[in-house]
Amino acid sequence: MLLSLLLAIGLGGAADCAHDREALLALEPEAFDQDMEGGWRPLADRGCLQEAADLLAAYAALPKAVGNTMIIWHEAQMRAELGHKAQAIALMERSRKPANPADPGYWNVYVDGMLAYMRQDRSGLEQARARLVAIPTPAGMGAEVKNGRYQFTTEGGQQVDVAWPPNLDILDGLLRCFEKPYAEAYGSKACRG
Repeated sequence: MLLSLLLAIGLGGAADCAHDREALLALEPEAFDQDMEGGWRPLADRGCLQEAADLLAAYAALPKAVGNTMIIWHEAQMRAELGHKAQAIALMERSRKPANPADPGYWNVYVDGMLAYMRQDRSGLEQARARLVAIPTPAGMGAEVKNGRYQFTTEGGQQVDVAWPPNLDILDGLLRCFEKPYAEAYGSKACRG
């Protein structure tokens, strides 16, 4: 027992990845997935990618998570960072949103681009990027989109400034660092430019 504890501490192992699984699984979907201070994210932030991926998979299997494609997507990202390419691809495929006339389709084109990167299909990634850029900006947003950035103020007064169209900066980073591993191509500031 003492040897196991010493090995865990010395190798930065399981002792750093302790979490209250039942309490996390009891959270409502928004709190589990989108709370940057709670839910699964702090576990991943500590480098506990396997534990975070497994927690996301367990949560996705709960009835309250049915239809929540973002939880599936986030598990896919964890699996990709772990190098579990086939598993990540299968999860990414499942994260597509159903066709909806009110949805311009940004998400599914982004998924296409990410899948092309994961399959090392540069041409497919370039095509997805071109399709993403070609989607017209919704009419009501025109004034808030300037120089490839969407700038707005939330109801709570927070100033938001994000790349436009959504996830274009990520696809550009994947193209810029096409030969790099997922974690670097997706997460590196150098790749995103």
